[in-house]
Amino acid sequence: MAGESEYKRALERAAHHCLEHLAALDAAPVAATASLETLRDRLAKPLNAGPMAADTVIDELVRDTAGGINGSAGGRFFGWVIGGSLPAALAADWLTSAWDQNAAAYACAPAETVIEEVLGGWLKDVLGLPQGASFAVTSGCQMAHVTALASARNALLAKRGWDVERDGLFGAPRIRVLSSDQYHGSITRATRMLGMGTGAVLGLPTNANGQIEAATLEQALREQSDLPTIVLLQAGDLNIGAYDRFADLIPLAHRYGAWVHVDGAFGLWVNASARYKHLLAGVEQADSWATDGHKWLNVPYDSGFAFVAHPQSHRSAMAYEASYVTHNDLVREPKDWNPDWSRRGRGVAAYAALRQLGRSGVEALVERCCAAARAIAVGIAALPGAEMVWEPQINQGLVRFIDQHAGANEADHDKWTDAVAAAVLADGEAYFTNTTWRGKRCMRISVCNWQTSEQDVARAIASVARVLQA
Repeated sequence: MAGESEYKRALERAAHHCLEHLAALDAAPVAATASLETLRDRLAKPLNAGPMAADTVIDELVRDTAGGINGSAGGRFFGWVIGGSLPAALAADWLTSAWDQNAAAYACAPAETVIEEVLGGWLKDVLGLPQGASFAVTSGCQMAHVTALASARNALLAKRGWDVERDGLFGAPRIRVLSSDQYHGSITRATRMLGMGTGAVLGLPTNANGQIEAATLEQALREQSDLPTIVLLQAGDLNIGAYDRFADLIPLAHRYGAWVHVDGAFGLWVNASARYKHLLAGVEQADSWATDGHKWLNVPYDSGFAFVAHPQSHRSAMAYEASYVTHNDLVREPKDWNPDWSRRGRGVAAYAALRQLGRSGVEALVERCCAAARAIAVGIAALPGAEMVWEPQINQGLVRFIDQHAGANEADHDKWTDAVAAAVLADGEAYFTNTTWRGKRCMRISVCNWQTSEQDVARAIASVARVLQA
């Protein structure tokens, strides 16, 4: 059939270009090299009047985006917390697109519904979470937070006799969120989406290790103790990978009737490692947890997971029934646990990734990334004009660069740190991003890719050394 041959030509061209891209990652500049103007000139063309052959579309797409693709799939990308894609996960993601199922319900995606059931159990096992917890496979940690906090909203307001799904928030008791002052922006976005407002979030001061002290949290809990309260704890914060002391703080929050949510966007994965799992001691006592797959599990975008210790609150916040909606009581219907309805089978790539890695593979991946982050941070900090700001305890570290001019002040050091990071980016050997932490501009080191090797570490340090010597 004509359609079959068109699929074949297009997919073969796509496979060819994908393999070329992946093969070039080790040698190509990590940062995109094409300018904004160049990309617009190539891509912003008039829509063609008639059809175009699918394989031609693919070839021209690759040609026109040349130089505009960051090397974030490779082992020398250390910006933000972005993983790559394991081979099995990438291939499974291709299958997901080819199968083209709406993974909202068993009726329209039988195999993918069962895959998601199995995946949830595996994830809870690897992450050290209660097997009785419900879960959602979402587009990322942002929507995992929305899912978990919607469940919290349901539970907290139900205790006060308020049905938020039926009656909304007008006139409802105000919910507050207590967290450390290092909470991620996805939390404020979640509170906006859920009608709590950004003003509901109170960032509490942290100690030298980026943790909330029990006395600080208790004082905040005592103030306006009549308000429904969510306590948000960190399992690996975005700048230094800080972990709150769950064994102390979760029971404390529960004594005040608070719901405890854990932001473990990447940090929950250390439970797979015997070396690092102590950082999560007591985390299983929380009420909900959120993490990503497209970070440390190394699956393609987009992939996130929410877990809730109170399935009824979770389902009440998400489920919907109608006469035209097919429901099967014998399986877990994905639409009853997720904020979206029409959705790709996100669980397929994560299922394949865990199958490829196995338990020992996840552990090795976590420990390799942590070792690489520490090696990069220590290596850069040893260079003249550089200093360590935070030595990684897991896969996140901070370094800073000191302006060597006489009389240079903190503002000069901040500007020089930004300038060095920009020059490293232009050098093409590594990709770092900057952040402000406790009033200082720092270059942030984040290692989250299964491919990062000792050679990648050495190349990154050498790149910084060249910039500092220039």
